This record gives sequence, structure tokens and C-alpha cells, in this order.
Amino acid sequence: MSDEVENRAALPEGWLQVDGLDIDAQGVARRADGKVVFIDGALPSEQVSAQVRRRKNNWEQAALTEIHRESAQRVRPRCPHFGLHEGACGGCKMQHLQVSAQVAIKQRVLEDNLWHLGKVKPEMVLRPIEGPTWGYRWRARFSVRHVRKKETVLVGFHERKSRYVADIRECHVVPPHVSRLLLPLRALIGSMDAIETCPQIELACGDDVTALVLRHLEPLGSGDLDKLRAFAREHPPVQWWLQPKGPETARPMDTDGPPLTYSLPEFGITMPFRPTDFTQVNPHINQVLVARAVRLLDAQPDERVIDWFCGLGNFTLPIATRAGSVLGIEGSETLVARSRENYEHNGGRQRLAPTGFVARNLFLMTPEQLTADGVADRWLVDPPREGAFALAKAVADLHQQPGSRGGWRPPRRIVYVSCNPATLARDAGLLVHQGGYRCTAAGVVNMFPHTAHVESIAVFDLDAADGH
Repeated sequence: MSDEVENRAALPEGWLQVDGLDIDAQGVARRADGKVVFIDGALPSEQVSAQVRRRKNNWEQAALTEIHRESAQRVRPRCPHFGLHEGACGGCKMQHLQVSAQVAIKQRVLEDNLWHLGKVKPEMVLRPIEGPTWGYRWRARFSVRHVRKKETVLVGFHERKSRYVADIRECHVVPPHVSRLLLPLRALIGSMDAIETCPQIELACGDDVTALVLRHLEPLGSGDLDKLRAFAREHPPVQWWLQPKGPETARPMDTDGPPLTYSLPEFGITMPFRPTDFTQVNPHINQVLVARAVRLLDAQPDERVIDWFCGLGNFTLPIATRAGSVLGIEGSETLVARSRENYEHNGGRQRLAPTGFVARNLFLMTPEQLTADGVADRWLVDPPREGAFALAKAVADLHQQPGSRGGWRPPRRIVYVSCNPATLARDAGLLVHQGGYRCTAAGVVNMFPHTAHVESIAVFDLDAADGH
């Protein structure tokens, strides 16, 4: 019998020894018979009691009822709405765990995914990218609900494991000025004729503007519009946008306000954006992430770079301050047009390397399309959660069938920015085991402190021993 099993067997009846934490921030324990128990609210090294809520053959899900031995990494949550209590906000999952421990767990999740899913072990683990842990969230989507029984309007995130909107009066992960808007927003919606038909407010902060996008299911009357304008005057720098249907219908309520922008000061770049565009939630981390990605990419003045999934040009334009030429590729024609505008906004060819933007369905990438886009010395890949499987597969296919390449050759280096360690691991497995690459470095990016979200960055170098 192992020491671990003996220790579990020695525990008082009903107690559980927590050995780890899963990516949903649940403590992981094992019963004496080896059955796994996931315990909401428990932390590694704690001895706890828990009430089972769900049973399966190989595992159980339970809620923490008592802590008999507390972890040294347990901290008091800053937000009163965080916890396991009824009605607790579900916006954060790890406020009870020391931030350094949160980062260590995310690093382990990244390494475990790379190994177990991709059979890849990075040659070097990069130092985690960290930044402010409170007030960092410049983007958020607040649900709005008129609760007639309580005669109130709720504005916030959903309750933990529930479809109901949490009754929150403050939020410590959004900027302080946004947290102070929560109660005034409740009062505002509660005073409007459209109290029942405004289900969502999307937040997008820029350097000088706080955009609030009001989703409204019916046209707003003049009285409600006047109330929105009065609210904006009372709470600068609020700028209202109205969204009657899908995200593409969002428009500023008034057109005389300042533009929404964020900056990348290390590169002298300013990025105009719409509040419904994809931009990184955490601007402090984004600045550091872009700088590290460009540094790792190490593009030279005579080299061509392709930025796959380029979006608005968040990486493309900084790369264009270093490389000889750049091609940004994105799935949306609209985003391609916007990235061209951002290139010109930042000086175009007067300041940046020649840069083109094209639209491709990157989830249907083929070897033929890949060779048609031409040779590049280096790639930056920044896909959504689905990853870049078709792109990695096309690289692998061309590597396996050298005769189909023509004059095409693979990039010497790929820097891959990921928001999903599982799809990164899958794509890394293809690049390493079938594409002729080595994973020379990988590390986590703590873009979302106190949540279970794992952002990461990995570097793949063409294997010199492969003969390319």
C-alpha cells in the first residue's frame, strides 16, 4: 500500500485529503478505494468534508462543507459576492487562492495538456506574464434582468452554476469607475420604459472612453434616449452604443464623441476599435504579451512574416515595425477592411513595413492554399478557442509530402498565442510529430486573474536535423 493511500485510509471517517486543483478550480481528492471526488471550494493540501451532489461510476462531484486543515495558499476573497453561497457571482472562480498559486496551476495545466494531449514537452518554460490582478477587465458582458418579485433590476454576471443574474453591487475585476456604475445602471434601466427589453450591456473600455453597448429588443423611445444621454453626461467618460440586433448592428448613440482606442506604446501604435470587436480583455497584459511575442518572433528587416488570425492587427502592426514585409490573414472581410484602416491610421508605409491583409476561411486551410499564400520566414498564429488545426495539418501534410511543395518552404519559426491549452496541445502535436518542428519554449499568460481561463504562448522552431 502506498504512503498516499495509507494517509487517506488514516483520515477520520468522511474526511477527504485534497491533492490537486482542476482547471475549473475544483479540489481533487480520492477516496480510499481510488474514486475521484471533485470538491467545489477546496484547495490542494486541505483536509475537508464535502457533500456529494453528483455520482458517477468513476467520480463524484461535491460541495465543500467544512475545512479541517486549511491550505497556506488560501486567502480571503476581496469581493463579497464571491463564494459558494446561494446567489454567489460566477464571474470569478479562484479569488480564494493566492495569485501566485493560481499562476502555478495554470502553468501546470498548460504543461499537462501539451504532454497528455500532444506528447510535447517544451525545451524551455517561459516565465509567466503577469500584471495587475484587480481592475484589469476592460471588457465584460453584463446581463440585465428586471426581477419583478424583488422590484429591482439586476446588472451583472450570472450566478455560479446558474442562469440567474447575480445580485452584485460591486465588482473588483473591472476598473473601479465601472464597478461604481453598477448601481447607477440598475437605477437607470429601472427608470426606463424599456425595462423589460434590454437584456444586456456590453462593456468595452478604451484609453479615453468607456463604451457601454445596450442591447435592446425594441426601438427606444425619445424619453429613454434622453435618460441615456443624461447618464453619460453624469458619468464621464461613458459613451453609449445601441445594438438592436447582432453585434454588427451596434452604433454610437451620438456621433460627436471621441473614438474608442487602445495603445501599444512600445511600438507607437494606436488601435481604433468598435466595442463589439474582439480585443484582449486585459490591456496591461496585452501590451506585455505583444512585446514578448514580437521579441520571440525575432523578425529581421529583410524577412517576410505572416500573421494568421490577425483580427484588427493587434500583432500585425507591431510586427510591421520590425519585419521587411507582413501579411495579415483573417476570416472576416469586415475585419480585414478594419485592419487596413488601422494600418493607414498608424502611418502606413511611411512608418511601417509594407503590409497586406486578406480574408481566408482559416478553418478550411489546405496545403494548396498555404503554398499559394507564399513563403514566409516567420509566422505569428493567434487563433480563437478552436485553435489552428487546419493550418497545422496543412503544414504537416506538406512536410510529409515534400514533392507537393513546389518552391514553398516552411517558416523557420512559429510563435503561437493560445486561449485554449487543449487545442494548442493538439496543434503542437501535429507540428512536432508530423510537421518537422521542435517546441522550444512555452509559458502561461495570466490574462484573466481569479478565473480558470488559461492563455499561453509557445514557440516552434524548424528542426535543423530534419534537413530543411
